[in-house]
Amino acid sequence: MIGLCLGLAGVVWAQLPTPAFTLAWNHTIEKIRWEEDYRVTADGLLLGEARIKGSGAGMEAPQGAELRDGAWHYRRQVPALQPLRVGRTPEAGDYQLCFDGQCHALSEWLGPPRADRPALELWSCEVAAQS
Repeated sequence: MIGLCLGLAGVVWAQLPTPAFTLAWNHTIEKIRWEEDYRVTADGLLLGEARIKGSGAGMEAPQGAELRDGAWHYRRQVPALQPLRVGRTPEAGDYQLCFDGQCHALSEWLGPPRADRPALELWSCEVAAQS
């Protein structure tokens, strides 16, 4: 079963058997929520729709974005990401992974962000089915 691996440089720290997820976080300065929807495929993570709930320092909605329900909705055409690399530090706060109707802080699987591990990679991988 294809799922989501979390780790760094190919070392798996956690695996999640989910075919799709939303990566969410708050902008470190403006404290405005960003969300990106991904589908997990054998080729990597495919970005679908993204949303931003405002604008400010370095976070303008891209051209063509639509304002709906208090957030700018948009799509970007990018190839499958394998891996998706994100920064994760104590100063910036934590990301959330949302799937199956619930959002979870990454710290649920990885512990709190640490200064000695300032990056994280997410990629599609084979995971054992949970029963």
